[in-house]
Amino acid sequence: MSANAQKNRMTRRVLAAAAGLATMGALVAAMPAGAHDRGHGHGHGHGHGHKPRTVDVQLLSFNDLHGNLEPPAGSAGNVSETQPDGTVKAIPAGGVEYLATSLRTARKGNPYSVTAAGGDMVGASPLLSGLFHDEPTIEALNKLDLDVTAVGNHEFDEGATELARLQNGGCHPVEGCYEKGKKFKGADFPYLAANVTKEKTGKPLLKPYTVWKKNGVKIGFIGVTLEGTPDIVTANGVKGLKFHDEVETINKYARELDRKGVKSIVALIHEGGAPASTSYNYDCDSPGAGDGISGPIVDIAKGITPKVDALVTGHTHQAYVCTVPDPSGKPRMVTSASSFGKLYTDTTLTYDRRTNDIVRTSVKSANHIVTRDQPKAADMTSLISRWNKLAAPIANKPQGWISADINGRGSTALEKPLGNVIADAQLEGLAPADKGGAEVAFMNPGGIRADLVHKASGSEGDGVVTYGEAFTVQPFTNMMNVVDLSGAQLVAALQQQVSGSNEASPKILQISKGLTYTLDLTKTGAARVVTDSIKLNGEAIDPARTYRVAMNEFLAGGGDGFPALGQGTNKLVGASDLDVFNAYLAAHSSATAPLAPPATDRITVVQ
Repeated sequence: MSANAQKNRMTRRVLAAAAGLATMGALVAAMPAGAHDRGHGHGHGHGHGHKPRTVDVQLLSFNDLHGNLEPPAGSAGNVSETQPDGTVKAIPAGGVEYLATSLRTARKGNPYSVTAAGGDMVGASPLLSGLFHDEPTIEALNKLDLDVTAVGNHEFDEGATELARLQNGGCHPVEGCYEKGKKFKGADFPYLAANVTKEKTGKPLLKPYTVWKKNGVKIGFIGVTLEGTPDIVTANGVKGLKFHDEVETINKYARELDRKGVKSIVALIHEGGAPASTSYNYDCDSPGAGDGISGPIVDIAKGITPKVDALVTGHTHQAYVCTVPDPSGKPRMVTSASSFGKLYTDTTLTYDRRTNDIVRTSVKSANHIVTRDQPKAADMTSLISRWNKLAAPIANKPQGWISADINGRGSTALEKPLGNVIADAQLEGLAPADKGGAEVAFMNPGGIRADLVHKASGSEGDGVVTYGEAFTVQPFTNMMNVVDLSGAQLVAALQQQVSGSNEASPKILQISKGLTYTLDLTKTGAARVVTDSIKLNGEAIDPARTYRVAMNEFLAGGGDGFPALGQGTNKLVGASDLDVFNAYLAAHSSATAPLAPPATDRITVVQ
């Protein structure tokens, strides 16, 4: 971005009035005794007409927004906060009207403030954004004054050409322009994809890095997505692209920035970890046994050159502010702000004007809740209502009725009530002989994007499931597949939930009624699936028999670390996952007999 564009953006920032609204998170990596006093963004020292040697740069960051412009409904919209007495409280959070207010409030009094994101800004979005190929979200991020983001795996859901359109603008190639006389402008912040190259040319797909500048202060941002993106995106989405090692890529571009005189570097990485507690205010650096953070980001952080001063991460939808030692053994800040705009991270980077580098001992960071009890940003309210008007004719159509919340995304259980409903809908829709003759159905847990919430989201009335709400649960509109798999392949697929690439963080498939088995988490790897407990309609699985299995096209391609599911033959392509879900709701519920949350008794878990 040019210096002029940067200047213009600085001047057009609208600062919200109320200060100090964000809930305080735990302050991590506190400064050593006797270190610099924190300045108010004007740097430290007494000056006397000279520029102070150091200046505090405020880095605001968030990740995994997934087009959640409106506050996420139900338990998926809550943040866990540990209270002083040790109890955990659920706090409703998120929504761009509040995120905008939080960020604008946080920027007050910080002349050096930069806002960055860790990927998955779009993709798997609720209807309000998804129906319009995420143009509303890009527009909202422009208004939020986002300076830079990494790409995430979901930025590739609709392929490289669509990602280029989100960056550069232009109306959708099939659906055209959504608003009369208005052409989509694209993102006015750079999307960074340092580790994604075009197979044919070997050239980067998008910019690998960008340099943020103000009054001589320079900070380089390098953006990468996880190397395993092709395993979790449909084949069409990553066609013609190559994904490279995160550590090697970041180290390569950190050397390049260093040679250009940019010594302060932040890496934006769409890969993450899991802290020992799900509370956003958990002290990730507490020394107890089993404390801290685990997952892929730990090894990545340990391998990234000390030239990089802080890591903004994402992908796992977790909240953490941790330090992980760099290769020289020095602690370095690694942060993630949950998902759906429920949190933002405020990190202070102390910039030394003499070395042009960050004083690492004084990096401070905390996560803050985007609470819903602060004023809404008026420009976001009008953006939401403008797009809602366009979406209303489709979004408000009733699809079915429920008697209570049916939790999916917000459920922490391995077998989710909504997972059972979705798998049953897929089995029922594809069981007829002419639809594929399915005997069992599998649903990937990551594809369940929300809860079905009993409370009305608009004027439809409590208990009514609208098309918009159903879409929010199943936004990918994946086509359903029915394939032949042997009993042995079925068993292998269940074992792959807890072994191979899924061993460290299991992905438990949601299964249709009639399939039962025991999961013994006291064991390791594939042995966690008790094979002789696997039964279909009360009968043991016969390894030699052929079964007709329904699943979405992503799983049928071996996605999410399930190569066994990719071995299916005799494929029949059916309706979309959303269509079979809506058909099931229509067939199994009415205003007088709503659908109740199903029992979760298919998987017996031993812990």
